Amino acid sequence: MGSTIYVNGRITGESEAVVPVLDHGFLYGEGVYEVMRTYRRTPFLYGRHMARMRRSAAMIDLEVPFTDEYLLGEIGKTADRFYQGQGPEGDGVELYIRVLLTRGVGAITYDTRSCPAPTVVIIVKPQVDPPPEAYDEGVKVILVPIVRNHPGSVNPLIKSNNLLNNALAWQQARRQGGFEAIMRNYRGEISECSQSNLFVVKDGQAATPPLEAGLLAGITREFVFECGQSAGVPIREATLLDADLFDADELFLTSTTREIVPIVQVDDRKVGTGRPGPVTRTLLAEFRRRIPEGL
Repeated sequence: MGSTIYVNGRITGESEAVVPVLDHGFLYGEGVYEVMRTYRRTPFLYGRHMARMRRSAAMIDLEVPFTDEYLLGEIGKTADRFYQGQGPEGDGVELYIRVLLTRGVGAITYDTRSCPAPTVVIIVKPQVDPPPEAYDEGVKVILVPIVRNHPGSVNPLIKSNNLLNNALAWQQARRQGGFEAIMRNYRGEISECSQSNLFVVKDGQAATPPLEAGLLAGITREFVFECGQSAGVPIREATLLDADLFDADELFLTSTTREIVPIVQVDDRKVGTGRPGPVTRTLLAEFRRRIPEGL
């Protein structure tokens, strides 16, 4: 199944979707985005995603030219077109939704005044979950030497279209057989993964790096704190170093499209028992139990 794509109100298949070369999202990477997924064909935690998009846009002085309600309607139109193109094969298919907002088309200059209107893109395609064995057996991750962006350059709190830093980290991890890459910040502290947030479990308690460590404020990360509270699992923010990874009883990563995935190996070293642990399993079960609350 291919993608269905909305560009400034025009909905087409992926081969017909175009953005002008002079769009500053293409020329300079000036833009922000959000990735959502559906359950029961409804975007999960939509309001939280949109609040983060607005925060990201404000940090690069980018106007958001729509209300949340209007965008949800446009996402619905794009999703309807996707399902119409699938016929019976679309039954039961959940969606991956990517919303991109760029500075828009303008002259070849950094002057934002050359861009009269932002560009809005919505990409809808099937949501592809990690394979069942990722949850049942856990995954291997790689601690890469590529440093997460310094907050004084491109602040990781901005969910920016500038993803080269993340892409290089993930590509290196992939070459070494990893499911994900773990990145440090400029101080050598653990920050986050290339496409997800990271949690360490020790003695029944979970910890994750604070936002000050240079990471994205993950929507799933936030929701997992709430799941921990309702499931009786203490979760806190803490500065983490390499030794915390290798001394952990459990590790797991979180993201919108992956939920909670247990990590059982970092580089060539086993984590805990080498199997998904009880805290990770408890949080994943609680996450899935609470999904209806986010719809």
